Amino acid sequence: MKKDFILPDIGEGIVECEIVDWLVSEGDTITEDQPVCDVMTDKALVQIPAVHNGVVSKLYYAKGEIAKVHAPLFEMQIEGTANSSDAAPAAAVTTATGSEDFILPDIGEGIVECEIVDWLVKEGDDIAEDQPVCDVMTDKALVQIPAKYSGKVTKLYYAKGEIAKVHAPLFAMQHAGMASEPQASAVTATATAAPAKAACALQQKNDAVSANAGSNGKALASPAVRRLARELSIDISKVPGSGDKGRVYKDDVRAFADGKVQSAPTQNASANLATHAVVAATTSGGSRTEPIKGIKAAMARQMVESVSTIPHFTYCEEIDLTELIALRAGLKDQYAKQGVKLTMMPFFIKALSLAINQFPIMNAKVNQDCTELTYFDDHNIGIAVDSKIGLLVPNIKGCQRKSIIDIANDLTRLTEQAREGRVSPADLKGGTISISNIGAIGGTVATPIINKPELAIVALGKVQTLPRFNAKGEVEARQLMQISWSGDHRVIDGGTIARFTNLWKQYLEQPSAMLVAMR
Repeated sequence: MKKDFILPDIGEGIVECEIVDWLVSEGDTITEDQPVCDVMTDKALVQIPAVHNGVVSKLYYAKGEIAKVHAPLFEMQIEGTANSSDAAPAAAVTTATGSEDFILPDIGEGIVECEIVDWLVKEGDDIAEDQPVCDVMTDKALVQIPAKYSGKVTKLYYAKGEIAKVHAPLFAMQHAGMASEPQASAVTATATAAPAKAACALQQKNDAVSANAGSNGKALASPAVRRLARELSIDISKVPGSGDKGRVYKDDVRAFADGKVQSAPTQNASANLATHAVVAATTSGGSRTEPIKGIKAAMARQMVESVSTIPHFTYCEEIDLTELIALRAGLKDQYAKQGVKLTMMPFFIKALSLAINQFPIMNAKVNQDCTELTYFDDHNIGIAVDSKIGLLVPNIKGCQRKSIIDIANDLTRLTEQAREGRVSPADLKGGTISISNIGAIGGTVATPIINKPELAIVALGKVQTLPRFNAKGEVEARQLMQISWSGDHRVIDGGTIARFTNLWKQYLEQPSAMLVAMR
C-alpha cells in the first residue's frame, strides 16, 4: 500500500520549511526512524525521520523548495503491503468504490495518538464537507475532527475507546460523485465481501451492546457523566438512562443518587435475585482500577515535573473587595444588556497586568539550568478551568493591551470552550502567569503548583463577609478574600512577591487607583 508521509509540526508557529537536503532517493528502501531529509525553519535545522519501513516511491519537493506543514512530503510503499503492480484486486476496490482514507492530521504539538471518544457518524452515512465526524481526546484537549470532503463513510477503522495514531487512516469515505459500490466489478465484490461481513457483524455487536448496556455493565454515557457517577460513588451500569438506547445523562445520575429512581432492570431479574447474595459477597471490599489517560495523565506529569524541579514558596494575603464588589454590581446589568458577562475575574486579571508593569520578574521564565531569565512583553494570563476532561489552563493573550471589557469577553469564550474540553491548542500555549479560582468551589487558602515554565501562580479564595475595624475603630462588615501565591524561589524572593502583591491589592481595594494606572 502506498501512503503519503505528512510533514508533522516541527515547532510552535512553524507552517512551512525549506528542503535543505534529501538523505534518500526515489526507489530507496528505508527503515522506521531512518532520517529522510533535512529541513530548515526560521528557528532551526530539523531532521525528518521515517515512521514506517518501506520503499520511497516519490519525493514531492526538490532541494531548495518550500514544504508545507501538514502537507504530503513524500510517498512510500509500506513494507508488507502489496504494490500497485501485483495487487490488481486491491486497486480495483479503490477505483471502483472511489474510497479514500482520511488521514488523522496533527492535532497538537507533540501529539502522536488520541482516544476515540465518540463517533458522530456511522458507516454508510452521507457527510458534508467540514461536518464533524468524531470526537477524540488527546492529553491536552477534546478535539472534534471534521470531514475534508462531501461523500459517504465506508469504513470506521477504530471503535469508541480505542487509540488512533496521528498520520494513520482514521476512516474511509467515498467522495460525492464517485462510482458507487453496486458499480464495482465482480473482483471488487469478492474482495470486499469478507470485510463487509465482518463490519456488519461488528455493527450488530455494537448495536447489541448499546441496546443491552444496563444488563452487561457497559453503560452508554459521556465521560462527563461517568465522572459525575464516580464522584457520587455510583455504579453507572445500575443507573437507568432516559436517552436514546438507554444513554445515561447527568440528571439520571443525580436522580439515582437522590433515590428518586430504582436501579436499571435486567433481562433476568429472577436470576439476579437468586445470585444477589453471591454477588454481594464477591463485591464487598473490592476495588476498581482505571487507567490515567488524556488531560489527567498530562497534568500528573506536569505537576511532578514542576514540584520536583521548582523550589516553591507560598505567600498569603487578605484583600478587601468591598468597593470593587460594589463597583461591579453597579456595572453588571448595564454590560449584560450588551452581551458582556462582567464577573470579578476580569478586574483581577487587569489589576494583575498593571502590577506586572512594575514587577516584570513575575512575567518571566528561567531556563533549565537556571542561568538565564527571559522576560515577556505580553502578559498572557492563564485561568485554571475545571473542565469535564480535567484541569485546563487557557490564557488570555496580551492583557496589557486590553480593557476590562475585552478581557471579560475573552474570559467568557475561553471558559465556555474549556469546560466542554474544546479549547484550541493555541489558547493553551504561551501562558506567562496563572490564576486559580478555588473560591468558586469553596476554598479559602491553598498552595497552588506553578504551571511550569511560568514563575508564579495565585489561588483566589472565596469571598467572605467578616467583621473588621474601620479607621474610627468601629466594627463593620467587609467583603474579604484570601489569596495564596506560589513562587519560584530560585528567581523570586519573598520581598519581591510581597511588594508585588501589595500593589495588586491596592488596585483591587481602590478601583480608582486601577483606573488611573490604565493607559
